[in-house]
Amino acid sequence: MHVALTGATGFLGLRLLRRLLDTHRSVTVLVHAGSGDALHRITRFFALTGAPESFVAELPDRLRVVETEVERPGLGLSRCAFQELADGLGAIWHSAGSINLEGNLPELRRTNVEGTRHVLELAAAGRERPVVHHVSTAFVAGSRRQGVAYEDELDDTYGFENAYERSKYEAEVLVHAWAREHRRPVVVLRPSVLVTDVPPHPELPSHPLQVVERILRDARRSAGPGGPHGTDPGDRPRIRLVGHPHGRLNLMQVEHAAEVMVRLAARPPSGGVDTYHVVHDRDVPVPTIVALLERLVRMSIELVATEPDDPSALEALLDFYPGLTTYLTHRRRFDDTRVRTLFGPSAASGRVDLDYLWSGLAPTGRVPAGPPGTPATATGFPSAQHTPNAAPYAQHA
Repeated sequence: MHVALTGATGFLGLRLLRRLLDTHRSVTVLVHAGSGDALHRITRFFALTGAPESFVAELPDRLRVVETEVERPGLGLSRCAFQELADGLGAIWHSAGSINLEGNLPELRRTNVEGTRHVLELAAAGRERPVVHHVSTAFVAGSRRQGVAYEDELDDTYGFENAYERSKYEAEVLVHAWAREHRRPVVVLRPSVLVTDVPPHPELPSHPLQVVERILRDARRSAGPGGPHGTDPGDRPRIRLVGHPHGRLNLMQVEHAAEVMVRLAARPPSGGVDTYHVVHDRDVPVPTIVALLERLVRMSIELVATEPDDPSALEALLDFYPGLTTYLTHRRRFDDTRVRTLFGPSAASGRVDLDYLWSGLAPTGRVPAGPPGTPATATGFPSAQHTPNAAPYAQHA
């Protein structure tokens, strides 16, 4: 069975590609037209992340690169090329998409919704009736901030934190409609926030926490000194962010997420839409995230219940990035009973704590000292305690 993968040069897509190459002799990668030498970028990723030289050397023979435009009907291909591509596939992995939390809805719909529509059209056109594996997100749960989010739930009752969540929700609705219309199986995979402990490198794709770090650094640089609320010793600006001291966020190692996804895809589909939360079995406390940001950007963060009435210049700048702090108030959990039932102990993830997250953001591994007289976390909360995600599922991450 031949398989195609969209988003193969992305943070998750590269890890999915590695796993797919463990089980398939060759893979067709559908890359964005005009985005540069995709084969070179893929090869560099594997070389930089320690893949065997023999594996890297074989990549040009094992990968077929097809330039496409998922936002356009027919993926921007000629009718003949589109049909030839469709007829040669036994499975399609759709991992491409925009994760811009600050993006506007029309722009995100073009990539995340229309892109999904056009990939489904490719699947519908294939004479082999390829199985679709659609990478969504656990955050289609929307603005529900407490309780348990179940895999079979897909509704907009609670609204959404941002346009990104809505666009991914709409894409899933489209997938369900397509599966019903064509009576075809689809596997929907919903990862949480994906992270890694691989140190940053200019030739490696960024992950979400790196983007957050850049936003904070840019905002601090633009705002200058700490403003009317003063600074902590050592020129540490103090900012107030809306968040809950007992909040939690699900962070999943991207490598383990890719492994779980490919294992799930190997199972015979039920015939309908099979949805799986690909999440960590333990959540990370919000104070740990705060401690990480304090280390990275050298600022002192205070969690507050509501937005301050007298924001400093830095706090006002951060208001332009609502996707940055929204999730600091979340206390929900994601139900992952299906994955744990299928895979047992092998479904459990390795520990994601402050040290792990720091490794994936600070290439030297050096931990900056906090303000005089303060602990390393500078929050007063434990830095590496996890809250179990595997809570009782009688209630509704």
